[in-house]
Order: sequence, then C-alpha cells, then structure tokens
Amino acid sequence: MRKTCLDSVFKLAKTNKKIIFIGSDLGPGTLEEMRNQMPDRFFMEGISEQHIIGMSAGLALSGFIPYVNTIAPFLTRRCYEQILVDVCLQNLPVRLIGNGGGVVYAPLGPTHLAMEDIAILRVLPNMTILAPCDAVEMELIMNETVTWPGPLYIRLAKGGDEIITNKSEVRKIGKGVEIKPIRKHNFISTGVMTQLTLDAHKILLDDYDINVGIIHLHTISPLDRDLISKTLTDSLNIITVEEHYRTGGLGTSILEFCNDNHPEYSHKISRIGIPNEFPKNYGSQQELIEGWGITAISLSKLMLAKIKNESVS
Repeated sequence: MRKTCLDSVFKLAKTNKKIIFIGSDLGPGTLEEMRNQMPDRFFMEGISEQHIIGMSAGLALSGFIPYVNTIAPFLTRRCYEQILVDVCLQNLPVRLIGNGGGVVYAPLGPTHLAMEDIAILRVLPNMTILAPCDAVEMELIMNETVTWPGPLYIRLAKGGDEIITNKSEVRKIGKGVEIKPIRKHNFISTGVMTQLTLDAHKILLDDYDINVGIIHLHTISPLDRDLISKTLTDSLNIITVEEHYRTGGLGTSILEFCNDNHPEYSHKISRIGIPNEFPKNYGSQQELIEGWGITAISLSKLMLAKIKNESVS
C-alpha cells in the first residue's frame, strides 16, 4: 500500500507540476526515480518532522501541492501544533501520508504506534482523513487527492494486504462503499479492518447461514452522512471495527453523528477497537491485534450475540 501511494505521487507529479514530495527520515531508495527526474520537486529533510510541516505550508501558500510522508506517530502527534496552526488554520492543500497507521510498527513498541491519530486529527477543522483498505483502493483515491480543496491525512497500512477492491470500481473522497449490501445486521469498518469483517462475514454465512452487510468507510472525516443515515435506519445491529483506540476513532464519530441526527438509534451501535491503554507486550501487528481479541471469530461471535439478543427482545 505504501509503495502504491508513493508511486501514485510520482505518477501524479508527471502531469501536474505543482505537486511536490517531502520526506522525513525515509529509506535512501524512496521514490528514487522521482528524485532523479524531478530533483527540484523532491525533498528529503531528515529527522525534522515539525520542520517539514512548516515547509509544506509555505510551499502550499506559494501555489504548490505538497505530499508529505513519514512514520504516522511522528507525522501526527509530534507535529500537532504545526498541523493545526500552519496547515488547518489556513486550510492549505497539504497531503500528509502517515506510514504504519494503527499498530503496524508493533515490534518497535508504544512510541512507534499510531493508535490515536484519527482521534487527534479529526477534531481539527478542515482536516480530511483517509484510510484505504488495500493498494488498489489507495491508487483510486490518490487520483482524487490532487483537487481536494484542503488538508488531507492518508493513513497507510503495512502493505501486502489482501486486495478486495476491483480496479474498475469508483472511489470518491467522502463517499463510503457497500462492500456487502446493507442488511438488518451490519459491520462498519475502515482501513484493513474491512478485510477482517469480510472474514467474519464468511464465518457467519458458512457456519450459521446469516448474511450481514459490510460498510467500508475509506473516508473517516468527513463521514458519508447519507450512507450512515441509511445504515442506521435499516439496521437492527451495527458493529464498528477499527485498528485504533475505541476512544475518538471511527466508532466514536458514528456515535456522535447518531447522537446529533438519529439519537433513537444509538442503542444499535457496538464498537470494536483497541482498548484505551498502552500495549503491555511486544510482537507483530497481528499478535497485538489478536491479543486485544480483535479477530474474525470474535467479530462473528459478537454479531451472533447481538442477533440473539434482538430475537429474544
């Protein structure tokens, strides 16, 4: 996914001379072809994340479209004031690309995990947050980022994730996708967690003959209000799934929308995500996620329990 994203920056830069790439502490081979062909639009600034936010804001004020890339926790929480004051306050077309959203960098410990990035960025006015589910969707969405009229945060996963998006599909920023059609019981997910909900969908269908819907929100902010309203209205049960703290992320944003617009449906929503605590163990991304009980089996069991409670009531 990361390679596809950065390759897309180079591809877009070939047709738009306003596009600039700015990296911080990335590998020496990163976008080497772009560096060689467009040395005046390729900058590698070392370990200086707060600097590159100010730099990108200045370039945006000068008419450029900067794409800024580094590790997600350093791009977000380390640069929070610069993002707020330099980028969002002035509503500039800066594209922040965060490597390793969620717990991708699990072997490096808590300092390198981005489990709160959605929460801290979605409260900023003018900020748009994207979390594609695979490399194909990433490429489709990248084509939309050039003309988007304000700041963007693009949350990258590990890479090598299963492809569940068809190249012929259309993706629009701010518009969610019915991976599986809306039914009485639905998952709402974002990023690579959509792949996990597909696994849970298969378990429910194969083992229990229960067909559930899957709504994928590659855009977390702004929410697709129409799609969320339709899902809330048509559903008996909704489970949100995300690789992020349960506090402040996708599930919270949907609960807030529900409270503001459909308070009578709040009871339909359950949230699955990372508990609000620092990791107690080191390991792989999958090991940490499974340690928190976020698996296809646990998702299917929770949905079964909700359906059972609904039938009893």
